Amino acid sequence: MPIYAYKCGACGHAKDVLQKMSDAPLTDCPACGAAAFSKQLTAPGFQLKGTGWYATDFKGGTSSAAAASAAACDNGGSACAAAGCPAATEA
Repeated sequence: MPIYAYKCGACGHAKDVLQKMSDAPLTDCPACGAAAFSKQLTAPGFQLKGTGWYATDFKGGTSSAAAASAAACDNGGSACAAAGCPAATEA
């Protein structure tokens, strides 16, 4: 079950609450009773490290379309203009 961070807009009371994803969000502040208790956006509590699929398949690098346009570039010629190369606009 995820932990959600809540904060009251009326009194500023903050609290972390363990809830199911299907549970309705809390609305009443446990400190002052106002209906101004809302979920806060927080950073995830984990970080992906190592050589898993997320690092090898989705981390930077050039796409196949960028590689194809770089291969088609002829320093500002017609193939370069067709590929959208910046050298075509400089010429």
